[in-house]
Amino acid sequence: MVEMKKVDIKDLFSGMQSQMESQLSTNRDFIEHPGSKGDALEDVWITWLRTYLPNRYCVDKAIVIDKIGNTSQQIDVIIYDQLYTPFVLNQNGFKYIPAEGVYAVFEVKPDLKGSVKDLNHIQYAGEKIRSVRALNRTSTGIINAGKPVPARPLTEIIGGIISSTNTIAQTKTIESHIRSLPGLAGMDLACSIDFGAIVINYSKPFTGTWGLSELELNSDIHTYYDQRQIEDVQFSSRGSSLITFFLKLMEYLQQRIGTVAAIDLDAYLQTTSSK
Repeated sequence: MVEMKKVDIKDLFSGMQSQMESQLSTNRDFIEHPGSKGDALEDVWITWLRTYLPNRYCVDKAIVIDKIGNTSQQIDVIIYDQLYTPFVLNQNGFKYIPAEGVYAVFEVKPDLKGSVKDLNHIQYAGEKIRSVRALNRTSTGIINAGKPVPARPLTEIIGGIISSTNTIAQTKTIESHIRSLPGLAGMDLACSIDFGAIVINYSKPFTGTWGLSELELNSDIHTYYDQRQIEDVQFSSRGSSLITFFLKLMEYLQQRIGTVAAIDLDAYLQTTSSK
């Protein structure tokens, strides 16, 4: 019998986290221009997610758009689908991704502590998340294994903030900021590499209803966000921040969302062809 060799999975993930932490700290310490530093941090996260997420998921920085032409704020990291959302627009260096294809959005900051436009970083991330979730989404039937499948309910859009460090002194302050986020701005997941991952658990998952009209589909998901309540906020250890974030993200993508609703291309066609 051939003896099977074993590897220490914990050591593998620790090595992955050390590499990520080194990249982020190098960019943070040596790039002085704030805009360039922000771009560099975003690129590190995008490259890392592209490397480790399954190929079915695309990752980019972009603006999200709906069939009416409404747009989100610019989003640092978007995880999206290109199978059932088969077009991504590229205009003057900006990507525009249809709202139907979005799985998750994250704001990238060097530190969880800080403020932008009188909002702390967590509140600011919440506004970015809200700007995506507020967009109108369509859903249409598809053919699967030769059989027609009706339009499915809209799915949740996971939202969060990711950073390389955290200098907020107390976890209760972080939790207070997270709990203050209203409705569509609510956060699901966060990660600060040298601090820990943050998992926000809610009282009930979104199930949705099949066969609703477009207006009802959007009302259904918006009502869910308005009514859901935080059960608890969990903080991982510093040493397991990245792997906790990644495994929880994969759980959300594969077990809570599955596959996004198929985009109704005819709805976009009607908008673009109307006078």
